Amino acid sequence: MTKIGLVLVSHAKPLAQGTFELIREVAKDVDITYSGGTETGDIGTSFDQIQEAIEANGQDRLLAFFDLGSARMNLEMAADFSDKNILIQNVPFVEGAYTAAALIQAGAPLSAIEAQLSELHIQK
Repeated sequence: MTKIGLVLVSHAKPLAQGTFELIREVAKDVDITYSGGTETGDIGTSFDQIQEAIEANGQDRLLAFFDLGSARMNLEMAADFSDKNILIQNVPFVEGAYTAAALIQAGAPLSAIEAQLSELHIQK
């Protein structure tokens, strides 16, 4: 199996957790961590929680997925403070993470995963 983990970052804990639960159905062996909402349970993102999700993941190479722009900003800052190789994806949150997880579970190489994700790329 390809040794790549996933990090999910959402402004809403239920979205992050729900996406995790959905993906777990097709990717039981993939390391997946997530961060959703703020420390107080409000809508938003938390640099500290994102950093914790990155460091809690058992893999050193991570594909990271986010739902909105400010989540990306905090994800980029957290990635800068990590020694892990974090590849932030600009694709639809649920569809991109699901696609990547299924391919990782199937043992696809990173190049094949990136090729599939490139078809979902959001142009902004």
